[in-house]
Amino acid sequence: MIRKTLKKTSKSEKLKAFIQKYKIPPEYLSTNRKMVSRAVLIGLFIAFIPMPMQMLAVVAMMPFVKFNVPIGIAMCWLSNPLTMPPMYYMEYLTGSFILRIKPEPVQMTLDWFTNNFDNIVIPLYTGTAVYSVFGSLLAYWAVNHFWRGSVERDRQLHRNDRK
Repeated sequence: MIRKTLKKTSKSEKLKAFIQKYKIPPEYLSTNRKMVSRAVLIGLFIAFIPMPMQMLAVVAMMPFVKFNVPIGIAMCWLSNPLTMPPMYYMEYLTGSFILRIKPEPVQMTLDWFTNNFDNIVIPLYTGTAVYSVFGSLLAYWAVNHFWRGSVERDRQLHRNDRK
C-alpha cells in the first residue's frame, strides 16, 4: 500500500512543477525500491547517532549516494526529543555491556552529564555503532523484502485477474 501511495505521489503534477521550478534533480525524489531502501538505510543510520543537526547530515550524503531525500530526512526523525533519552540510554547500556564496563547510574541533570561526560562517551558511541549499523541494515533488508513481496502479490493478482 505504501508503495502504491508513493508511486501515485511521484506522478503528481504538483510535484513535477515543484521539481521544475526549483531545478531539483528528479532522482532525489524518486520512489523506486532502491531509492527508498537507501533512504531508510541512511536516515536510520544517522538517527541513531547522538549528534545535533541530523537532517543536515542526511542532506550532506546527497553528493555521495543517490536516495530519496525526503524519506531519508523523515527517517532521521526517529530520534526526536521524546525518543532520544531512551534510545541513547539503551545505546549507552549496550556499549557498557560490550566493553564490560559497569554503567554509571544516570541522573537527568546537566551537572551530572558535564561531570561524567568522559565516562559515558566511549560506551555511548560503542552502542551507537552497533545500533546504527545493525538497525539500519535490518531496516534496509525489511524495506527490500516487503517491497518485493508487494510487487509479487500484485503480479499474482494481475495473473489471476487475467485468467
